[in-house]
Parts: sequence; structure tokens; C-alpha cells
Amino acid sequence: MSQQHTLAKSASLAGPSLHTGERALLTLRPAPPGTGFVFRRVDLPDEPTVAACIANVKTVERATTLGEGSVKVQTVEHVLSALAGLGVDNAFIEMDANEPPIGDGSALPYVELVRQCGLAPQDAPRAVFDVREAIHVETKSGALLTVVPDAKFRVSVTQVGPDGLATQFHSTEITPEIYAKEIAPARTFTFLRDIQPLIAKGLIKGGSLDNAVVIQDDGSTVSTGPLRYSDEFARHKILDLVGDLALFGRRIRGHVIAVKPGHGPNAELTRALAKRHASMLAQIPAPFTIPTGEAVLDINEIMRLLPHRYPFLLLDRVIRFEGENKLTALKNVSVNEPFFPGHFPNYPVMPGVLQVEAMAQASSLLLLRQADNAGKIGFFMSADGVKFRKPVLPGDTLLIHVEMTKARRNLAKSLCRCEVGGQVTSEAEVTISLLDR
Repeated sequence: MSQQHTLAKSASLAGPSLHTGERALLTLRPAPPGTGFVFRRVDLPDEPTVAACIANVKTVERATTLGEGSVKVQTVEHVLSALAGLGVDNAFIEMDANEPPIGDGSALPYVELVRQCGLAPQDAPRAVFDVREAIHVETKSGALLTVVPDAKFRVSVTQVGPDGLATQFHSTEITPEIYAKEIAPARTFTFLRDIQPLIAKGLIKGGSLDNAVVIQDDGSTVSTGPLRYSDEFARHKILDLVGDLALFGRRIRGHVIAVKPGHGPNAELTRALAKRHASMLAQIPAPFTIPTGEAVLDINEIMRLLPHRYPFLLLDRVIRFEGENKLTALKNVSVNEPFFPGHFPNYPVMPGVLQVEAMAQASSLLLLRQADNAGKIGFFMSADGVKFRKPVLPGDTLLIHVEMTKARRNLAKSLCRCEVGGQVTSEAEVTISLLDR
């Protein structure tokens, strides 16, 4: 399923909510490509919406609550888990209350609802995040969550309760078929000792043995029937984790390993994934249109003016002259640059000193362009106020801006800066001396 999918039609589910105890009606509706999951409060004026994204997470106590402005929806993890687990990418989730129906405490009612709707492919590629290196989260509560590279989406969970109660382990790949059969039916559970504090906080007003399994202090369980799996608690933790990770907004290709997960730790892991993805996007060069005109110098014209050659010629083109005192040059930074194998080979960054050298070469070109300096050579004399602000990586387009500030006989000073995507990577004041060849 490399393409995005939405629902083929709409369908509804009604029933009491877990924490508020109120009866709620939830309707799943198709949504356009790129929408993600969006909740709509049809019980409020103007039917405001709340996007299911990690930035909108408000609280994570016993449930995941989302909010935008004054509009909130809570206990959203089961419906999100069912949608994500069955391969849905885009859907509107309409509710006439702030919390969806709890059903039997599992995601099975929502799986059946999604199956009523059916899936429809969309003409847009699915967004997938490939885990390339481990991402780790550790919380004060003792939760440990790690994502490591894997060819598929896998989740492994061990759940440890108070005094070692309910210690279980389950590991599985997540596909629509496996999710529906092995994960979705696992029910919410709680420890007997936690029930009274939850009631005191105004929670679980709709809780009962019809929608939760209660674990007593001796480890025995109380429910309306036998456990659906011998490791049902670990499987329900996987169910919640799949729902909370849906707030990332992208499919994950990696193995999530979780010890004592919960909505709080799950949210922290989702934030870490979003942060890693944002840092990767920041490395993509911004779109740049190279201007053309009579003043542009190509690589052959640069080599006629400068004596430098491979591997030390650090300019590919001069893309702009402004009068006699300003110049902008360009270098395309390739992973095949000769300095990468030896300079932080496992984390390729362009050496800062070479950025300064590129500034000096561009400064020399600005001087050599003047008629009186024809046939001379520019020598790099000094660099003052050098600052390095941002790494330059393979694939970047490095722009070198030069402004001549002082010129006396054969000596000139220039203010220089290097930029990638509009952000300054380095800057310096460069002094160039011109000598006869």
C-alpha cells in the first residue's frame, strides 16, 4: 500500500464514553489526500476541528487528549489506532461529544466500523518515515522506548505493573491483517488499587467490567469473560502505542521497542520522531533559481582568472555582480567531495576552513574583475571575525556573498558570508593581496 488510502464511505458508531460517561455518536467520513486524521465537534457552533497531530496533544493522563484553542477531544487513541492499524491515511472523525464511545474497551468496534466504510486508494504517495538510526526516550516513570531500523513496522512491548503484576511481553509486525486479528481485540485494563483515585479525579465515569479488565492485588483478573489472549495487557499497550504514534502523521518503517509504555511516554517518542523528521527536512536545500546575465562567470571563466584547480577550486559559478563591490558565487556540495572521506567520515560536513577559502577565492574574483588588475594573482592574507553557524552537508547549494569594504593599492578587505537555503553557515572579513603573476 504505497498510495494513501481513505474511507470508501461514511459509517457511525454510538455508545457511552469511558471517562465522561456520556453517550456519544462518532462518524467516520472520507477525506482528501494529505488531510491526515481530523476530529470535528459537530455538537459545537461552527463545528470546529482538531487535527490529530503531536503538536495538539494537551494531556496524557490515562488517555490522549487533543486540543486547538478551546476545543478538545479526549481518549482518541483507540479510534486512531484502528484507522492507522488498518491502513487508513486520511479521515474526518465527527463526534457530538468531546470523547468517542468506549465500546468494549478495545479497538475492535472501530475495526468493524472501518470495515463498514471500506478503503479507497488515493492518487497520492503515502508518507513513510524510514528509521535510519536509533531514537530513544526514557521517562522519570521508568518507561523506556526505542525505535531502531527495520524493513517493516514492528512493535515489541513488555508491560510491568505495580509490584511486578501483569508482567507480559508481545512482539509483532503491524499489518492490517495482523492488527485486526491479534491487536485490536485486546481490552483496556486497570489495577484495582487505581480505581478509587481515578474516580476521585472525575475519570472513568463510564467504566465497567463491560469495557475493562480489572487486575486485583493478587494478580487475578475480573472481567465479563476470560482473557482474550494470555498476554492481552501487552497487546493492549501495543494498541495504544499504534494510536499515539499515528499523531506523527507518517507511517513508520522501523521497530518500536517499549518497556512500560503509556500515553505520556508514547507522546514523548512521537515528539522525538517528529523532531528527527524536522531536522532531516532542514537539511534539504531550499529551491534556488540561478540567475543569468552578462555578468555571470561559468567554471571555465573562473579558471581563467584563478590559478586554483581540483581539488582546491571551491567555486562552481559566479551568479551575480552588483556594481564593482559586490559578488555572489555558488558551490554545489556533492557527497563526492574529496574532503568528506577524511573529515568526519561518518557525519559528512564541509570543513569550515574550506568555506573561508571559498570566501577568499570569491573575494579574489571581485578584485580581478577590475580592469587594472588583469593578469594578477590574489593571495589570501588574513581572515578576521570568523564565525561558523551551521553545518554544510552533502546536497547543499552554498552561496558565497562578498562585499568589498576597503581597497588600497593592491590590498582589499571584504565582508563575506556563506549561506545555505537563506541561512548563514559562516562569515568572516577577508583580506586579499594582489601580486603580479
